[in-house]
Amino acid sequence: MTFLSVYKSLFKHYGPQYWWPGETPFEVMIGAVLTQNTAWSNVEKAIVNLKQAKSLTAEKIAAMSAADLGQLIRPAGYFNVKAKRLQNFCSWFLGQGGEKVLNNFDDIELRNGLLSVNGVGPETADDMLLYAFNRPVFVIDAYTRRIFLRLGLVAGDEGYENLRHQFESQLSSEIKLRDELVNIYNEYHALIVLHAKEVCRKQPRCSECCLRSQCPAAE
Repeated sequence: MTFLSVYKSLFKHYGPQYWWPGETPFEVMIGAVLTQNTAWSNVEKAIVNLKQAKSLTAEKIAAMSAADLGQLIRPAGYFNVKAKRLQNFCSWFLGQGGEKVLNNFDDIELRNGLLSVNGVGPETADDMLLYAFNRPVFVIDAYTRRIFLRLGLVAGDEGYENLRHQFESQLSSEIKLRDELVNIYNEYHALIVLHAKEVCRKQPRCSECCLRSQCPAAE
């Protein structure tokens, strides 16, 4: 069993997921910050509020008072903290020259830039890189750790960067085309989230799992 064979099994079972939900790359970036420690349904409400207030632009978010922004994004939870994080990100985004300029950064330069923003950690940065900038970066989250620990493919105590490199090294050795890698990383992360929420829960539903024949932890 390999990371690629797991991907193929999940994709065959669930089909394409068409992630990330967002009308523009900038909306994806804002969603990546807002989704920290909350359900996506709450993020959608916050984004609707920003749109209705005609404030879903970097310029408007950066210029708004933190209190006013916090009220708009209140449904996403931790709204005071996230308001500051959004403003930090939007100020950096504008300072770099916006999306057009950032698209010209190489992968490492762009990732390092995103990580320099207060409030943007590795998972948030990699969400932006993959889904807003179409860079071949594998996103690691708690669901990834849960599923692949049960499958016996990871130890479970790896650091974020270590685990990301494990996935990227193995998958890129089998998939050579950059665009194909981006597409697989995109679908794979979405499939992992879906599978963890629906089947490989904290209390797993092993009888419903498309991976059960390969899983040492299956009941």
